[in-house]
Amino acid sequence: MNDSGVCWADGPLLAFDLETTGVDTDTDRIVTATLISIVPGRDPVTSNWLADPGIEIPEESSRVHGITTEHARTHGHPAPEVVAGVADALAESWNASTPLIAFNASFDLSVLNAELRRHHERELAISGPVVDPFCIDRQLDRFRKGKRTLGALCEHHGVRADGAHTSDGDALAAARLAWRLAKSYPERIGEVPLEQLHDNQVGWYRAQTRNFADYLDKQAGKASDPAEAERLRQRAERVREDAESWPLRGRPEPSAVPGV
Repeated sequence: MNDSGVCWADGPLLAFDLETTGVDTDTDRIVTATLISIVPGRDPVTSNWLADPGIEIPEESSRVHGITTEHARTHGHPAPEVVAGVADALAESWNASTPLIAFNASFDLSVLNAELRRHHERELAISGPVVDPFCIDRQLDRFRKGKRTLGALCEHHGVRADGAHTSDGDALAAARLAWRLAKSYPERIGEVPLEQLHDNQVGWYRAQTRNFADYLDKQAGKASDPAEAERLRQRAERVREDAESWPLRGRPEPSAVPGV
């Protein structure tokens, strides 16, 4: 615990969210991105990007975030330009004392990392601590029933959520949720030094993800269809691989945050 009683949620903070073409962090692409800078005493500064992802946006994804392939091609900027712009904006503001808040951070950051590899042959730098309200909520209340979507957690914790499934609405909702968790659990979350909180989430994510892999293996053992059982086992194997790295899937993360 931070002996000074200072709560990191009082700022400064960065909030981040992506909307994408799908849910595969290796192959799916960025459609919209938002980065919100929250500094005490100032109005939040929001940066938004709309990309032409270079591939078709599946209809089911368009139904979620409202961006069609036609709209993205007509109004979006080239994907390499957007990817570089997002990464550069992160590098400019994300540091040891300014955490990046992202709901289900390993998804958004892994998609951005894959896009950087694809378009610029470089990796995303983790230049400060990450705060993931999804990971934190699962640790604080592991056995609570019900959904753990951003909307469901905002409702559970009494947080206002505007513009669901838009990158700017979801980024702001994640920041509000992180603030609420920090203030509701000061000794476990809010007054924990950011470096330690980041490291804690590495361990929490590993345990949570391995537990899910175990669940998939159990479901595979119950499956009557051999093909379905094999699909579940393969998914469990991939999930276990993901468990070993946070906040970037498939890349080992050092215990200490650079610069902290």
